Amino acid sequence: MTPSATTRAWSEVDADLFRICVADVNCYLWRTPDGLTLFDAGLPGMRRPLDDLLAHLGATTSDIDALVLTHGHFDHVGMARRVRGAGASVLVHAGDATLARHPYRYRPASPRLPYVLGHPRGIPVITRMAADGALTVKGVEASARVSHGRPVDAPGSPLALWTPGHTDGHCAYLLEDRGVLISGDALVTLDPYTGRSGAQIVARAATADSDEAMHSLDVLAQTDANLVLSGHGEPSREGIRADVAEARRIGPH
Repeated sequence: MTPSATTRAWSEVDADLFRICVADVNCYLWRTPDGLTLFDAGLPGMRRPLDDLLAHLGATTSDIDALVLTHGHFDHVGMARRVRGAGASVLVHAGDATLARHPYRYRPASPRLPYVLGHPRGIPVITRMAADGALTVKGVEASARVSHGRPVDAPGSPLALWTPGHTDGHCAYLLEDRGVLISGDALVTLDPYTGRSGAQIVARAATADSDEAMHSLDVLAQTDANLVLSGHGEPSREGIRADVAEARRIGPH
């Protein structure tokens, strides 16, 4: 039996576009006429919700044609090896190919532990992530075939938008004919490191260059997307320009 909408960890956020959310981490499955594209691979603990969603669609992991990564952090590649092993191509921008292989090897703008201890509202979020496997992620070999301003070779042909700052090779993806933007961690509606809700860039404790991340908001704003789906937090239907304005108001933190 399919879990009820109040208990299941997945939901349909737009026609044939599904969000999986566990421990405040999101990934998205897009069912297109050409096949299935998964955006990001979340945490290891998202395996069962992904299987449940696929079963609802009459599919299995082997039916996923492509896994498209917004970036290579541990909370975005948690299921990547499994998906790749089932036959999907795994795609990432060249700037994050090494990070995808070694998802813990990055230096944020601010030391992580002191930052987290100084923002106690984020501790429950980080704790939930750890409980769902955030500390046990293995990297994945991904093809560096994502380029700014070009459609990705995946079902639905999402348009890649290079949005560095959070990581060197971070990309957002625009579903052009639907007005949907998958923003990854270039813009989130919940910061796991502070527990703060609202449109914003991610805290310095997990961002390589906050100033560059702020500049990348311009790229997002130019899409004029109506629906914004981020790596952390709830979907936003305020429109990307309103979200970017709010992120600029909040600023780096």
